[in-house]
Amino acid sequence: MPVSMEAILLQLVKSAIVKKSFTLRKYLKAYQKAGVDLAAADEAVERIKPLALRTLRPEVLSGLGGFGGLFALHQSKYKNPVLVSGTDGVGTKLKLVFELDRYDTIGIDLVAMCVNDILVQGAEPLFFLDYLACGKLFPQKVEAVVRGISEGCLQSGCALLGGETAEMPGMYESGEYDLAGFAVGAVEQEKLIDGSKIEVGNVLLGLASNGVHSNGFSLVRRIITEHSLNLNETLPGSAGTIGEALLTPTRIYVKSILKLLEIVDVLGMSHITGGGLTGNVPRMLPENTVAEIEKSSWSDLPVFSFLRNESGLPDEELFPVFNMGIGFVICIPESAENTAKNILEQSGETVYRIGQIVSGNKPEMRWV
Repeated sequence: MPVSMEAILLQLVKSAIVKKSFTLRKYLKAYQKAGVDLAAADEAVERIKPLALRTLRPEVLSGLGGFGGLFALHQSKYKNPVLVSGTDGVGTKLKLVFELDRYDTIGIDLVAMCVNDILVQGAEPLFFLDYLACGKLFPQKVEAVVRGISEGCLQSGCALLGGETAEMPGMYESGEYDLAGFAVGAVEQEKLIDGSKIEVGNVLLGLASNGVHSNGFSLVRRIITEHSLNLNETLPGSAGTIGEALLTPTRIYVKSILKLLEIVDVLGMSHITGGGLTGNVPRMLPENTVAEIEKSSWSDLPVFSFLRNESGLPDEELFPVFNMGIGFVICIPESAENTAKNILEQSGETVYRIGQIVSGNKPEMRWV
């Protein structure tokens, strides 16, 4: 029985499809032997999809899985917007995450480090992107990390617009990973906060931190190692353990500060990260101004008392590394102090008047 040309072509196509499928399966097996598990990657994506979806804002125009995330700036809300961006990581705090095998809060830290930074310019965080790189991909751990990222986005009101998870055998030990984040926000140009309006006589308010936040962990880990500290022991002055205190996620100040900006003329702000108060407060100051700060004006947190007592290090060593209990600083006119305190405290913040602005030769901070 003669065979039609159409049948021959169909058979060739089927053969090519089978051959391609076989080659693809062979390729995937070879890739898996090389250390990259695409099935695990697919599982991780399915696990994190609902976590991203719960953060979406009306301006988001795209779903997960595209080559780029889409976000529409509504002209009804912004007339002359300035986009403010920030990127950061969580440093060697990850080493304690691995040691304690607890992955559910480090994602909050990642978001906090980025959104608190762009908040300093008065920007409302709009969307967030994350990057997770690991030696071997464990979908459950990825889900736990992204659950924290999702929670951080909810706390700051921004959308988790997308991200990248990279399995790179040979680059990282199995069970270890690195994190990076990227946030974009917007502020009306006329409301941009750059510190240029700060003047002598303004007051400095400090917002309490949750603990160490995400900076200084190389020193924390050295103290732990040198003094053979047990992370599962109770932290003196606290109901929790040392490990729990150290992993307490970075506080996110976004919603409290945005509410404050609606009413109070905030002149400058600083997110207290690496470098502590001494390194970060001067970053908001204009020329010929000095920030005088009184150490005794706020309460010491148990985790910092513990680190000071165990290490034997003087304040001169600790304050340039840790936030020491103050996670965010704002500069306002003295006449607005009571109003600002009331608004922030109603938002759940613990607020201290920690200092004032005086004249000087160059922007710097000094203790009084």
